[in-house]
Amino acid sequence: MKKLTILLILTALIISCNSANDKKVLKEANGRINSLLVVIKNSEWQGDLGNELRKILAEPVLALPQPESQFEVSQVPLESFGSMFRASRNVLSINLGDENSFTVNTNVYAAPQKIITITAKTEEELIDVIKNNSKKIVKEFKDSDLITVQRNILKKFWDPSTIKTFKEQGYSIKIPRNYNMVDDTGDFVWYRYHIDGANSMELITYSYPIESINDENGNNIVTRRDSIGKKYIPGQIEDSHMITEEAFTPHIFEVNLDGKKAFETRGKWEVKGMYMAGPFLSYSVIDKSKNRVVVVEGLTYAPSVNKRDYMFEIEAILKTLKIN
Repeated sequence: MKKLTILLILTALIISCNSANDKKVLKEANGRINSLLVVIKNSEWQGDLGNELRKILAEPVLALPQPESQFEVSQVPLESFGSMFRASRNVLSINLGDENSFTVNTNVYAAPQKIITITAKTEEELIDVIKNNSKKIVKEFKDSDLITVQRNILKKFWDPSTIKTFKEQGYSIKIPRNYNMVDDTGDFVWYRYHIDGANSMELITYSYPIESINDENGNNIVTRRDSIGKKYIPGQIEDSHMITEEAFTPHIFEVNLDGKKAFETRGKWEVKGMYMAGPFLSYSVIDKSKNRVVVVEGLTYAPSVNKRDYMFEIEAILKTLKIN
């Protein structure tokens, strides 16, 4: 009986070890957020195919003061795609083959990792597949990076139940602990993260009642935003406050956030009467159950500094919105 017990234990250990060995242990992916490695022949990268890819991948991010491309792009030919490059966070592989295909794979050589492989019979067909899937290519990589950013920056965040406005208004976002409270009135929240010196990233949230069709269809976003700036966000001199930059019309898109109709607004802010300005991103969410619009917004003040990655981090935070 004792021998049988020992045999069973050994068998269980062997099975356990084999199961563990079957699980692939992936190395940590390398590469910065918003970076992308393109695996393609040098001759194709330098020709029409490369031009089409650069047109998509290097498109400027909307509403930034200075042009900044969506991705920092690097290129290697297939024969150089060795172990070091295979651990890249985002990989776009372009190949000639026997059939046209577009495949998306996750965590193949490293984690977190997204690999898109595009194959076609001719270079002309490759260009067609890339054009037809241009939005999907960008979205796949951006969504993957957003999840990575959320995982990294939201390891520690302020308990929403301790924030008065969130508690009273029945909505919340996850604000990282390195942001400090500026204001929390019960109707309006303002948190700030000092990047360095006078540079900062700001998070604000508020809500307002749906009083007309223009509130519901997004036509009042700028008017409502400017009224909040006047009420809650003063400048450093008398009669100054934050407004939406008058010389720049914001880009507004209908999206879905927290399962609800919403409007994404990308624009520029300024302080009336002062030389202060920068980009902002907001989501105005239609909460029909309470006949209101819930607004979560982030903005950056960082003169003479690239702001794409700051605004991307803000986007990741804002998309944690939950409405009770």
